[in-house]
Amino acid sequence: MSSRPNVIVVADAAALAEAAAQRLVARVTQGDRAAVCLTGGSSPQRLYRLLAQEPWQSKVPWPRLHWFMGDDRFVPQSDALSNMGAARGLFLDRVPAPRQNLHPIPTELADPDLAARAYESDLKSFYGADRLDPARPLFDLVLMGLGNDGHTASLFPRAAALDENARWVVGVAKAGMEPYVPRVTLTFPALASSREMLFLVEGAEKRNILTRVLAGEELPAARARCDGELIWLVDRAAAPEN
Repeated sequence: MSSRPNVIVVADAAALAEAAAQRLVARVTQGDRAAVCLTGGSSPQRLYRLLAQEPWQSKVPWPRLHWFMGDDRFVPQSDALSNMGAARGLFLDRVPAPRQNLHPIPTELADPDLAARAYESDLKSFYGADRLDPARPLFDLVLMGLGNDGHTASLFPRAAALDENARWVVGVAKAGMEPYVPRVTLTFPALASSREMLFLVEGAEKRNILTRVLAGEELPAARARCDGELIWLVDRAAAPEN
């Protein structure tokens, strides 16, 4: 399992999106089917827009590619706070992605815990087993973001979910930062089951927290691991000074 990150620094946000698109296409163009776990927030938005445009749209094998969410807010997909809603608006509804290949977290259920259990069942059905095998990753690529408090997915500082080793998905009754709405998140073991985990970090406002994470401070994002490659793709504005 990869715990030592490979940090790749690019010039700016546009270059970051291009580099992320290249890495995504390289991961999903092999095998009979592929799975990508998406992230929310602002950092992946340029990437998502690129995937909906040429030349990138034609490079993605849409018919055999499945899309999952690393976390989402417990709101309808029509809500502006929905990560899956944002991904659909930015690219998934603009490309020939089969509807049956989209795997949103079922936020229409009664509460986050029920949604978490249903999503875990969906993941296990897709994977074909109830236990994760490091030699056979669940995902080909997991996209990750970095919050200003060091959280990633909806795994917040001091949350009990940080230490969850059995469940693949858990409900989060209260977020650690705004907007304070309930969430559903994959746990570290499920996120780690990937050929590549790709953090996307851009902007000068992320430099301080990224410096702390890469220095190994006890923050959620610093605890992220991957059965395959662990990559931090950052633009120059966010990159630590040394």
